[in-house]
Amino acid sequence: MHKYKTSITIAIMALLAPVLASAQNLTPLQQKVAAAMQGEHRTDVELARDADRDPVAALDFIGLKDDMTVIEFLPAGQAYYTKILGPVLVDNGHLMTVDNESTFSNWGDWTEEPEFAMTHQVVIENNFSRTEGRYVPGEIDFGVPTADLFLHFREYHNFNEEDNMRINRKVFETLKSGGEYVVVDHTRRHMQEESGALGRREDPVSVILQVQRAGFVLDRISDMFFEESDDLTQEVGRIANMTDRFFLVFKKP
Repeated sequence: MHKYKTSITIAIMALLAPVLASAQNLTPLQQKVAAAMQGEHRTDVELARDADRDPVAALDFIGLKDDMTVIEFLPAGQAYYTKILGPVLVDNGHLMTVDNESTFSNWGDWTEEPEFAMTHQVVIENNFSRTEGRYVPGEIDFGVPTADLFLHFREYHNFNEEDNMRINRKVFETLKSGGEYVVVDHTRRHMQEESGALGRREDPVSVILQVQRAGFVLDRISDMFFEESDDLTQEVGRIANMTDRFFLVFKKP
């Protein structure tokens, strides 16, 4: 094994050690998430992000259950959460991954493993507009008539307000009563004008108001992704995995 890869693996195992050592204190669902995090299909790049994204704590806050029908919107090329959620949901639930054909064609052979038998790919049109500097979704289809949970991780910023409202209304239409809509994204100061550096940041107050306009109720907020070192002025790619992110959970009445 390459020396660099060995070093990364040792470092990640050190980070996971407290979780593994206290596995008896985790709930059964948390144990499933922790086990999925050790899957051979995950890359060193994904493992390196676990400490920052803390999926055991994040999915616990969300209230994930292993018998849910979950929609993951735009998992993108890395499919970070897909590779964790698929094994967790495989026995009792369903995971609907919604993205464009290009994303799925680049995922590779891991999608054929038994752990992903209940992970379903839903192809939508979602092209980048150089004029707007945003993605422009075509017809919005989540592949199921109803779902329990909708995950919108670090992608809300990719759309203008009109398209975000289209998405929000479709999410509201699709979720069951009591279903939850989760939005996590990079933070921008309230009412700060957009610029090239801030294009991948969102004003959390604006997001709350938009999602509420679609009919949702803001149920809870977590500060687990608060990052004091992020002054909210830099392009997120310059401070990868160390941005300040808001974490919102809405509920459909």
